[in-house]
Amino acid sequence: MQTRRNFIGNVATGLAGSLATGRVMGANDRIRLGIIGIGERGTQIAREAIACPNTEFVAFADVYTRRLEDAKKLAPDAKTYLDYRHLLEDKSLDAVLIATPQHLHAECFVAALDAGKHVYQEKTMAFTVEHAKQMRAAHQKASRLTVQIGHQSCSSGQVTDAANYLASGTVGKVTAIHGHMFRNTPHGKPQWARPVYPDMTPENILWKQFLGGAPEREFDAQHYINWRYFWDYSGGNVYENMCHQIAFWYKVMGLQIPQAVNMTGGIYLWKDGREVPDTMNVSMVHPEEVLFSWDSGFGNNQLGSTEDVLGTDGTIAKGQQIRYLPQKVNRPDGVEMLGQSPTPPRAHMQNFLDCVRGGKETNCPFEVGFRVSIACRMAVESYRQGRTMKWDPDKEEIV
Repeated sequence: MQTRRNFIGNVATGLAGSLATGRVMGANDRIRLGIIGIGERGTQIAREAIACPNTEFVAFADVYTRRLEDAKKLAPDAKTYLDYRHLLEDKSLDAVLIATPQHLHAECFVAALDAGKHVYQEKTMAFTVEHAKQMRAAHQKASRLTVQIGHQSCSSGQVTDAANYLASGTVGKVTAIHGHMFRNTPHGKPQWARPVYPDMTPENILWKQFLGGAPEREFDAQHYINWRYFWDYSGGNVYENMCHQIAFWYKVMGLQIPQAVNMTGGIYLWKDGREVPDTMNVSMVHPEEVLFSWDSGFGNNQLGSTEDVLGTDGTIAKGQQIRYLPQKVNRPDGVEMLGQSPTPPRAHMQNFLDCVRGGKETNCPFEVGFRVSIACRMAVESYRQGRTMKWDPDKEEIV
């Protein structure tokens, strides 16, 4: 196991001195990729990118030396960096995947666009409203660069099916959407818990870089590896899973930022030092006169993960499959329909790469990620402050 000092010594020489400006790409051009944050999720999306045609992974950045060593198994010839800013100095790099903890998204996103890189940004896009605004300014400044937000369902065939159901008029007026997401784990194995390894020390982790703009604290391996537990770095399951479920319908239905959001719940099951709730309910009032409710828990998986769009003439029920069910009171002759549109393997990543080459808008563009981020932040603020949060669209502030 190399220490941080050794790693810094290994990458201190040969760094490119100027930032990339991007290059015009042909339809079949090979895309050179790097990633910032090569943990569990970062490894998953890196594998997806490597499996796509005409890609080459050339650089990994992470604050933990063990992860950089593991990353070499994915691409032995790739360079490794503890400081992601050195990765961004590589002029040959076309695009960057960002899979850091959520509180670091804005910092890395802005830096990547400023360096002329196309960006695949994992969810939830922005940690706070201020971060979302910073990211928007960088995106507007670098509008020629491709941005994909990592809400993978936006590239699924279910998007086509849902849009067709709505366009057919057979759903009627939608007044409510109900979603939920429930999981369970064996006794003694808390949701999200990760072990603290002996090598998780200040010698092997760039602690200040991990903290970023979060409050200062002494090195704490538990905060590092189990960052999803703590408000300084995480939005809990709202940012982990509610974001995906609302992103799909924000895309399909064009729903705007909620007017008001209320979130209740608590830590009812896992008394393990986490700050984020394990059981929760969120209610979002949208300007389209749609009430979107979502509830979640980590103590029973019976209900699974689904959303139901409730219209006067029919229901769109979305889970692993998507289907239309008529409301017989208004459509007595209506028939149930099952979605048929396929989802190709690695659809979301391939869409990003195709858009890098072709210049088209991605399946989950920045604007969808922006609206989702604000809705999620409103929910977290409601829970933490114990009151309903409202959105001021003129000032673009949560009040």
